[in-house]
Amino acid sequence: MTTVIEVQNLTKRYKDTRALDDVSLTLEGGHIYGLLGRNGAGKTTLMSILTAQNFETSGSVRVFGEHPYENSRVLSRICFVRESQKYPDDAYPRHAFTAARLFFPNWDQALADELIAEFQLPMKQTIKKLSRGQLSAVGVIIGLASRAELTFFDEPYLGLDAVARQIFYDRLIEDYAEHPRTIILSSHLIDEVSNLIEKVIVIDQGRILLNDDTDAVRDRAVTVVGDAAAVDSWVGDREVLHRESLGRVASVTVLGALSPAERAEVSGLGLDLAPVSLQQLIVRLTQKAENPSAVKEGAL
Repeated sequence: MTTVIEVQNLTKRYKDTRALDDVSLTLEGGHIYGLLGRNGAGKTTLMSILTAQNFETSGSVRVFGEHPYENSRVLSRICFVRESQKYPDDAYPRHAFTAARLFFPNWDQALADELIAEFQLPMKQTIKKLSRGQLSAVGVIIGLASRAELTFFDEPYLGLDAVARQIFYDRLIEDYAEHPRTIILSSHLIDEVSNLIEKVIVIDQGRILLNDDTDAVRDRAVTVVGDAAAVDSWVGDREVLHRESLGRVASVTVLGALSPAERAEVSGLGLDLAPVSLQQLIVRLTQKAENPSAVKEGAL
């Protein structure tokens, strides 16, 4: 695979705040990446620098082998759908789509027209008067119909109802299958996008916490449930991400894939194994990264 993005020791400071802290990252082309993390984790800052809408304080940034700043060879191959995209007050959706058609060489007008109908976007209303969900639909349509080699979606679902979000997910997968490219999807709805993304990047407090294949990430943890004494005995010195208890029953999430022998041992002790969703795992890893010495305790 061709390397599309290469970042080395990237740091971005805003006065006394480090939005990005010594980030190094290499992304290969032809995948859907999930860029996940809490509000303020650094996701938008990273995407803004990669698309030349912001500047690094230090470090090296390469997109398609070149620095993106004022580089038409790079920027013509990128589409960045921002959550906070601004348009002129008197602009209509058709103006945004016309501008996109002129800028993106792979623009597909037929796909744009289909999406306009599916999202029921009011074309005779100024963008300024659109609802939050309709404004998001404008961005989603541009992001999909652009067919840019590298497409960033920054929280594209904001304001979209469940039906509209599903339309976006379905069309994203369908068009990606027919026209492979590199897509980076920033989202808080981790469980909703978990079946879309092939690779997971988790950023927390400006640092990369995780960068791996989605399937490999899912296998990184498991939850053991049963008699508290038996669970604690089995857990031993394994790394615990989370613990919940109610009376004599405990549920403990441990980090690390289990071998067939370990799974047989758990079963032999009369304990149950439960899978950990991608969202649960990322939440637990983030909590542990913020407070390494703490084990979260809750109620079943």
